[in-house]
Amino acid sequence: MRGFLLLRALAVVVCVLGAAQAASAQGFGVYEQSPCQLGRGGAGVASPCPDASSVYFNPAGLSFEATQIGLGGTVIGPRGDFTDDTTGKVSSLNKKWYPLPNVYASTPIGDRFAVGIGIFAPYGLTTDWPEESQGRFLGYKSVVQGVYIQPTASYKVNDRLSVGAGIDLVRLHVQLRQRLDLSAQALPAVPGLPPGATFGTLGVPAGTDFADINLEGDAWSVGAHFGVLYQASEKVSLGARFMTGQSVEIEDGTIETRQIPTPFVLPVAIPGVAPRGTKLDLLLASRFQPGQLLGPQGAQSEIPLPAQLVAGIAYQATPALKLLADYQFVNWSAFDELPVNGDFLQSSVPENYNDTHGVRAGAEYALSEATTLRAGVDFHTAAAPDETVTPNLPEGVRREFSVGIGQRLSDNLRVDAFYLYLSQPERAGRTNPTTNNGVYSFKANLFGVSFAFGF
Repeated sequence: MRGFLLLRALAVVVCVLGAAQAASAQGFGVYEQSPCQLGRGGAGVASPCPDASSVYFNPAGLSFEATQIGLGGTVIGPRGDFTDDTTGKVSSLNKKWYPLPNVYASTPIGDRFAVGIGIFAPYGLTTDWPEESQGRFLGYKSVVQGVYIQPTASYKVNDRLSVGAGIDLVRLHVQLRQRLDLSAQALPAVPGLPPGATFGTLGVPAGTDFADINLEGDAWSVGAHFGVLYQASEKVSLGARFMTGQSVEIEDGTIETRQIPTPFVLPVAIPGVAPRGTKLDLLLASRFQPGQLLGPQGAQSEIPLPAQLVAGIAYQATPALKLLADYQFVNWSAFDELPVNGDFLQSSVPENYNDTHGVRAGAEYALSEATTLRAGVDFHTAAAPDETVTPNLPEGVRREFSVGIGQRLSDNLRVDAFYLYLSQPERAGRTNPTTNNGVYSFKANLFGVSFAFGF
């Protein structure tokens, strides 16, 4: 019975407290941390929005002129399908909307220093398929929830140059829901059965659910972030931001398993185990007891949150028009495998992710002193190689298009809103552990709004 295929799908199950669907960045990254910034397609490391979100996008850009508080959020509506190459059967993601809140604050201290803090989720994922979906044996629900708490400080070296840095306090939470296929599970080695025999050898059909798995875990981790902002001329500014990677150790994970009834009986006797005609549910029940292979147990894992580097330029083309462009690199190659060490169930899943590269371009136009219009696009390469495109994270090359608006309501209050459409070309992937057997399609609609208060 050591052949249980429990942990094949844990490759993307890293979580930080707050639910989000991976949308704008690749892998399980989430870039939707400011409705103002996302109206520009996410571009703006060289000219952060005046809502204190520079705590994340570029800590060197904290306000030196006024105390600011930014309260915002995005709702993400992912839609996706898997179509089997052989049968034509289609499985579709459950149609849900996921909230992603963020909070920022900053204040000057004297003429050259400013401090701030942000709470947001730059890494996160929720993929939620029906329990009967074709990929349920790899995972039908994977949750990546994340909260970064970033206390940050900035220093104005001179009128042209500012630098910033801070600490990243990260809370991670892990969850995977998955079914087990009885036909693929190994039988005891007994006389009369061929070596490597499975329950499928006894006539149990493929796709027979007999167990539901729920894996969860939590951990804290610490990293850092840095930024620089340089005003090259009256019209041109340059900026860069680096967030360190982290390797998060989850020590207190748990695995809970629920037995699912089946209608099958043993067609032959297994000497020393059970006579012919024994209900398979009775034969398997002992495996779900404490201290057994599928009983409640602890689990440990180690998961990377990759480093990010963003560099960009902003150009004030006219008094009303600003153009922005960013390049983004994410060190996803750090995610090469996922070890899971349960008390009884153990697995090391190869992931072999690739580093990703993205380009963001945006513009904003001051229609009046109170109203600003925005638009942007961004393009990203894929993190997952062909062999790890699964129901847990069916990602690929992505193209995004956004529009936004900012409206000043008073001297101390501004509201920003955006809409973004994510388009991902169809990509070959799998619902089994060994071979690609179909095509994933994926898209998403995102809406967001934030309020910036100045004092």
